[in-house]
Amino acid sequence: MVLGGAGSTSLLLGEGDPAPIVEVNPQGRSPFLLTSDHFGRAIPRALGDLGLAESELTRHIAWDIGIAGVARALAVHLDAHLIAQAYSRLVIDCNRPPDAPSSIPRISEATVIPGNEGLTREVTEARRCEIFDPYHRRISETIERRLRDGIPTVLVSLHSFTPVYAGIKRPWHVGTLYQSDTRLPPLLLKGLRAQGDLVVGDNEPYAVSNETDYTIPVHGEARGLMNTGIEIRQDLISDQSGQAQWAQRLADAFGEIEATLRAQRLLPA
Repeated sequence: MVLGGAGSTSLLLGEGDPAPIVEVNPQGRSPFLLTSDHFGRAIPRALGDLGLAESELTRHIAWDIGIAGVARALAVHLDAHLIAQAYSRLVIDCNRPPDAPSSIPRISEATVIPGNEGLTREVTEARRCEIFDPYHRRISETIERRLRDGIPTVLVSLHSFTPVYAGIKRPWHVGTLYQSDTRLPPLLLKGLRAQGDLVVGDNEPYAVSNETDYTIPVHGEARGLMNTGIEIRQDLISDQSGQAQWAQRLADAFGEIEATLRAQRLLPA
């Protein structure tokens, strides 16, 4: 299901452009609410190719490679609601504060983004109002509805990371990311490490902060929800087989976590 299309006053999104919000299983009964900020790599027609070759637009600078397949399958396994962003992080990064320099990057890693040079305030605001805001508004509305209806809500933000960064190989298969929540991340670390064949990062290869992240600080931490970010190494989920395998790995871990949280009365029995 896709929601959040451009309205008649749109300055950016037009006919033929996808809506920014992708939803899977909105009636899911799981306590886990899944988000995926870098799920898609769409670019509004009005922006062309941002001055980049197609080979650049399929790289990690444009989206989180492989995470879309994992997220969709995990939503089905858990009977969980997934809210995802269809547009490329190069148009606007939906996991960055809108006032951060990396929100609309002029350079990503070593790649200059010509289409992001010299933007006017009106153009910047259009990207925020038509892509960033509808996505985060949908997440907020969903959480508020669940809380109002007494539905337990645990926020899980799904991402993927490059196997090599700045010439250095990253040893982790998967990482658990967090800021101040001490309830969910330790359980996820324990569950993933118990699978026996994984190198699991504890706030590696990234850590959550208010300066570099948006979804977890705003939707999870500010509301006091249990939350975690997950980063999966992209070479492990670059094809359908790997995506299916990792969706099952995560589903197994979260199944055990849910049982533990209910036993600890952190979720209703």
